[in-house]
Amino acid sequence: MSEDKGWKSPYLLLTVTMLLWGSAFSSSKSVVAQLPHTVAALLRFGGGAVALLAAVVVFGKPAATPSATAPTAATSAATAPAATAPASGRGGGRRAALAGVLGVFAYNGFFFWGLSLAPSLDAGIVIPVLSPVLTSAFLLVTGRERASGGRLAGLALGLAGAVVFFFGAGGSAHGGTTRLTGDLLYLLSAVCWAAYTLIGPRVLAGIDPLRATTYATCAGAVLLGALAAPDLGEVHWDGLPAGLWLNVVFLAIGPAAVANLLYYRGVGAVGPASASLMMFMVPVVNTVCAMVFLDESFGGLQALGALVLLSGAVLAVTRGRVPARPRARTTPTAGKKPSEL
Repeated sequence: MSEDKGWKSPYLLLTVTMLLWGSAFSSSKSVVAQLPHTVAALLRFGGGAVALLAAVVVFGKPAATPSATAPTAATSAATAPAATAPASGRGGGRRAALAGVLGVFAYNGFFFWGLSLAPSLDAGIVIPVLSPVLTSAFLLVTGRERASGGRLAGLALGLAGAVVFFFGAGGSAHGGTTRLTGDLLYLLSAVCWAAYTLIGPRVLAGIDPLRATTYATCAGAVLLGALAAPDLGEVHWDGLPAGLWLNVVFLAIGPAAVANLLYYRGVGAVGPASASLMMFMVPVVNTVCAMVFLDESFGGLQALGALVLLSGAVLAVTRGRVPARPRARTTPTAGKKPSEL
């Protein structure tokens, strides 16, 4: 089987995905600066739900297909076990909607609240880097995965880096208790994402990833709307600048919809392990965006903690090995091509 090249290259698709996800932190922060954080979350994921519904109409399969990865959980495929029992299409839709309560509503409730208190720079480190560390730690503690020396060393290094990072966030010269509170909210977001990653493969088995993502996003958006309802009347809608609306449209279509489509096509081609490694591009992209566009910065102790945390997360996820690329199939199997959505 020949490898796709040029604009169809799976690594190009994954790179674009990470660029979209990495830029979403600072972009969301700029929206929170002009709107209540509850309203900002609603606009992003309400718009994302509309975009995903349109994607289902254009790209969705008429029937559900089994999936072993949780929708939108970029780190789940490398750390979570495969589903063992498929679910019916209708039951899978209900389960996907329930998963959206955790992976969309709770996750983004804490995330956007944190953005109102702490820089997006911190979110881009805590959430995408600490989530796989927490996921791996849970799998080891519960005996669902074996404890290798490389993984244990990575977890210890990652947790030590997190302690240093949060300790540095409390420094008065770089935000004090307000920034620390925001970072702790990011930590709760990471916990929600790790839990969503762990339940996703079993809860969402037997349903097309695009539809599962859409159901989860729609369910979460409805709850975010209920949370934002008291704040909607405080917004002067006619006075909002055009730049803010362009930003909201970007967040809804880019990171919420297009990135997920590209991600699953990339995962189908190169495998979940290789795709999960590319997730570590996200904090790099976010750091550049936050420093250039928002003039945010780390303190020295926070920067040290971030480097240690990132190093530990990479070691914990890879177990000290670079994942092998999946072999191409020599004979086609009708209806089961993994890169199709």
